[in-house]
Amino acid sequence: MVLGGDDEASDKVDRLLDSGAKVTVISPTLNDHLRKLTATAKILHRVRLFRSTDAQGCFLVVNTLRQDQDFSRSLYELAQKERFLLLASDQPEYSTVMLPAVAKRGHLRLAISTSGVAPALAGKIRQDCEQLFDEEFERFLEWLASIRDETKAAEPDAEQRRAKLREAVEGFKLNGTIQYPKAWLDARRQQQA
Repeated sequence: MVLGGDDEASDKVDRLLDSGAKVTVISPTLNDHLRKLTATAKILHRVRLFRSTDAQGCFLVVNTLRQDQDFSRSLYELAQKERFLLLASDQPEYSTVMLPAVAKRGHLRLAISTSGVAPALAGKIRQDCEQLFDEEFERFLEWLASIRDETKAAEPDAEQRRAKLREAVEGFKLNGTIQYPKAWLDARRQQQA
């Protein structure tokens, strides 16, 4: 279940649908994307505000409504009482789970989390990783998949298969640097002065 109908709710709905979830959105209004998903019956939309009975039988509730701290607190208490998972966007203190940023390239899925303390940084790292893992990496991963399939079919010995697959990735190395923002560098200089 996703509470809210804006762009952030839309992003969370897409991620849940990608994972095969059945999604209900509760919000008086929806953005264009969520309206299209509702029209094509990919999600269920309840045109109203959340009621505590809505959480019955839910596995996960995603709260994208940040403006009302009292609502977030009461939803958190309900999650603890009713034992469902709760993700409150940009409110780690009112969450029982975190949803990491996920960088995707071909078969690669790289989860990035700051434990909810800096979601903007997690999103930036995701963007950078998606650029770093380029189309060449995607082709490399496909090549590894084909080697794995061939090896599984041709080599009955599990240890020999593992050795061949380790050999295929021998020499792969990930190099990188971190460039910190000026605001952080200035703050560090002030602390050291």
